[in-house]
Amino acid sequence: MFAAAIAPPVPTYGILVRNLVLPVRIGIHPHERAAPQRVRCSVELAVAETGPVIADHIDEVVNYEYVVTGLRRLAAEDSVNLLETLAEKAAALCLSHPRARRVRITLEKLDAFEDAAAVGVAIERRRGA
Repeated sequence: MFAAAIAPPVPTYGILVRNLVLPVRIGIHPHERAAPQRVRCSVELAVAETGPVIADHIDEVVNYEYVVTGLRRLAAEDSVNLLETLAEKAAALCLSHPRARRVRITLEKLDAFEDAAAVGVAIERRRGA
């Protein structure tokens, strides 16, 4: 038998968005949908390197503005019931970039309970998985 050729791992670097707070219509209860709720979003996106950044030009990298703008757009869309649904949409958005390899999304409702700083979910997804 011949051993299958294994491609070496693609070098990656991370795009980070920390603690972006967005108004989102989300929830399963009517009182939750009465007004937008504050949802804190954090993203860790691993993207494939194309080589060292030498020219100091935005075309050499994946711009974090791509992620922030996309999250803002998702937050402004129609309401969703679950943070998990919003997290999946955010992960799909991030992985839609051709250089994206994996993403970790953390979403937290900041005002769900008076006696908790936040409640939320975290998911991790990989391209092709």
